[in-house]
Amino acid sequence: MKKHLWIWILILTALLCFITTLTSHIQQTAKISQLLVKEDTTELLRQQEVPAELYEAFCGYEKESEYSRYDYLLGYLVTESDKQHELEDYLELLYEYQAPKTRELAKSEQAIWEDLEYFPIPFSRKDSSLDISFENSWMFDRSFGGNRGHEGTDLMAFFNERGHYPVVSITDGVVEKVGWLKLGGYRIGIRAPGGGYFYYAHLYDYAREFQEGDEIKAGELLGFMGDSGYGEEEGTVGKFAVHLHLGIYINDEAGKELSVNPYWALKWLEKKRLNYQFS
Repeated sequence: MKKHLWIWILILTALLCFITTLTSHIQQTAKISQLLVKEDTTELLRQQEVPAELYEAFCGYEKESEYSRYDYLLGYLVTESDKQHELEDYLELLYEYQAPKTRELAKSEQAIWEDLEYFPIPFSRKDSSLDISFENSWMFDRSFGGNRGHEGTDLMAFFNERGHYPVVSITDGVVEKVGWLKLGGYRIGIRAPGGGYFYYAHLYDYAREFQEGDEIKAGELLGFMGDSGYGEEEGTVGKFAVHLHLGIYINDEAGKELSVNPYWALKWLEKKRLNYQFS
């Protein structure tokens, strides 16, 4: 009799564990499904709200894992979890139940982060006061040319004189656009190998006569910080303080261009500044 009782206890315990595990799995699956079909999933991708030190942690996670830092970053943006084992649990479900969407979003993260090499404004070896500042001005109101959100980050010059600060390429890539724009002034747009489009605007002038299709190396001098733009006539200056506007853009699966907040990428790149001889 006691033997049979213990058998039933073991059976019921195993059944209870199975039901608990199954319930937990179903709940997690339902949560993942709800998260990825939310309309704000793309907006989370665009905002890129991740501390630089956390991205560095994700770089560490990938060293002995089947998941990449882009997977971990995606998992964090969607779930707000930052622990490796928790993220891996979510990612397992994401790739099992939402594989096409997950792969698409991970590819987008890769396009933003994979090719980053250098901060766009070097240090001055000759004059340490020639520094810059920037803040998270993502989607702040702008009114020139119509009301719109600010699709980028402005790196402001401490020394407000055009043509002083060198601007270097953050990534390797190919020149896709160059020349005058009403809003961006003298600008250059570079398509990086991973697919991200890096847009440098309001330049004073260019380092050389760039042509569309020219290959660019990370750290290469593109031009000098200025205040060009906000005018129909080419060469318009003086409408705002000297600064570099940096934009990052990606294409979704339908080919639609999406702007992404560059602030967090710039914060991560602050430790990767070159030293130039300028004063």
